[in-house]
Amino acid sequence: MRKYLYLIAMVCSTTFAACGGDDNDDKPVSQVTITCQPETINASAEGGSFTVEVSTTGTEWGAYTESKWIEISTRNTVSKQGTILVVVTPNPTTEARTGSIKIMSGSGRKTIEVSQRAAEKAAYDAPEGYSLVWHDEFNSGTELNPDDWTHEVKNSGWVNNELQNYVNHKTPDGNLVTEVKNGSLHIKCLKENGKIYSGRVYAKVKEGWTYGYIEASIKLPKGKGTWPAFWMMPVNFRSWPADGEIDIMEEVGYHPNYVSSSLHANAHVHSNGTQVTHEMYCEGAEGEFHTYAILWTAKNITTFVDGKVQLSYDNRGKGRDDWPYDDPFYVIFNLAWGGDWGGAQGVDESALPAVMEVDYVRVFQKK
Repeated sequence: MRKYLYLIAMVCSTTFAACGGDDNDDKPVSQVTITCQPETINASAEGGSFTVEVSTTGTEWGAYTESKWIEISTRNTVSKQGTILVVVTPNPTTEARTGSIKIMSGSGRKTIEVSQRAAEKAAYDAPEGYSLVWHDEFNSGTELNPDDWTHEVKNSGWVNNELQNYVNHKTPDGNLVTEVKNGSLHIKCLKENGKIYSGRVYAKVKEGWTYGYIEASIKLPKGKGTWPAFWMMPVNFRSWPADGEIDIMEEVGYHPNYVSSSLHANAHVHSNGTQVTHEMYCEGAEGEFHTYAILWTAKNITTFVDGKVQLSYDNRGKGRDDWPYDDPFYVIFNLAWGGDWGGAQGVDESALPAVMEVDYVRVFQKK
């Protein structure tokens, strides 16, 4: 989590002093000196806790880090001496990493360099040659990080004749449709004042990823009318299905525990029955966590359920109508209610509220 702990008021007072005024125009601004011990932190792959002693000739100080794997808290920031408590989280990869902690006091600046050794064995399973580039384990806070996630906001009927209203984080009455709780992301579909509300969230919607191995652990809800999905859409979307759609996992509540993967493009789309799709029975998909994944290269897309191949499709060299999958796509999680597929056999509102849980999502790319 990015942490900015320095004091804005302190920076502002420094700015005013530098500008001078009246009788002080020719008076030089004294340079603030910051010292700290230690000046560098070298952590093992397992991580650990460290204490940094800070001294300054100024009257206040603050610190921050932009490295998400470094957590800091400060003590005695309104005095000349204080401490920074540093926690370096475990390194889940086989690559060493570096970061820093910035200290500010008046006009003074100091940087503590932080390095961490690589793990002997990656904590996450991925194909040979792939490294973790982004992930969310949903282990901190109660809300999604807005730097990573975007909520869709759309009224019912927006797509597929679905009945839910997608809202940003909570309903008009304040009921949560997305919540980080007990180490997982909860996406809830519920009824409030005669309307159905649910959540649909996008990871890195403006950036996405081109190729890679992407995996999520998901517990599906129960009930006729539910339509949970883990899928991807193109960052530079212009029209559908020309720009493609990648459905890693979908399931509908009236056909419990049967999960499917599909690819959509001009040359293969469900509207004329030519979509590329495959369905698999996954015992306990409703009510238990299972892993769903995609291995996506320039030559092939393969999806998996608990490590077993679900769907495999090759780039046949027939152009963009058949393979629009060379552009960046972003990850989507949503829980729809009803609609053309989810409501094909009606809906059972006694199943509400329904919850889709995501334990983690991880993106790996080739080194």
